[in-house]
Amino acid sequence: MSLTPRFPEIVAHRGNAAEYPENTLPAIRSALDLGVRYVEFDVQLTADRQPVLLHDSNLKRTAGIDRNALEMTLAELSEVRVNEHARLGSRFTDVGIPTLAQAASLLESHPTATAFVELKRASLRTFGTEIVVHRVAEILKPVARQCVLISFDFAAVHHARQTTPFRIGWILPEYTNLSALKCEALAPDFVFCDHQLLTETNSRLWKGPWRWVIYEVTTAKLALELASRGARFIETMAVRALWREFRNHRALGASR
Repeated sequence: MSLTPRFPEIVAHRGNAAEYPENTLPAIRSALDLGVRYVEFDVQLTADRQPVLLHDSNLKRTAGIDRNALEMTLAELSEVRVNEHARLGSRFTDVGIPTLAQAASLLESHPTATAFVELKRASLRTFGTEIVVHRVAEILKPVARQCVLISFDFAAVHHARQTTPFRIGWILPEYTNLSALKCEALAPDFVFCDHQLLTETNSRLWKGPWRWVIYEVTTAKLALELASRGARFIETMAVRALWREFRNHRALGASR
């Protein structure tokens, strides 16, 4: 009998963000080159309504510029470098903000990869749900089978379900009975949750037509605990470290 534990799939949170500037092509490419089949990245709209990969609407943290990206055009943002100097020091000097079209092209070159594309609430508030969903869906159309549209914003996820052919995922703002009822009504393909919101230890995650993705996971021990509760995926920035830890655990299990 095999005693090898069943590990969940790894989702690279903003790409391999532990080693590269987050939400950039080098970060996503690194995760895919490591063998990870699932990546997640964030999308905001520029002032001229072009989707780009950014988590924060303000550029201070990633680029050291105190400006709102949603008020800048794509041409202006193309001159910005998101080297994350405060976090990564001087390791990177010329990493730009990718367009969603560039990310889609990268996905095309990795046909077995899946991307979870998060629609950020700042852009949804600024430009409206219909515009954001339409622009993102339009650009991702050539790789639609490889993409899942996700958001904290319930209305945006519902709109994507109603108006596009994409699979959808809802990111839970809280793990409560009300959220469970909303999941039952929406029936998303994926449900995302921060593991710190799971206050009920050892209990099974809600059952439904969805698959669970639990994020902010950094150890194989926690990943296995979550898998035993029903998590099919775990999301992490520490892609290489966790990938290595999974491999070592599998090797240890196989040798017993």
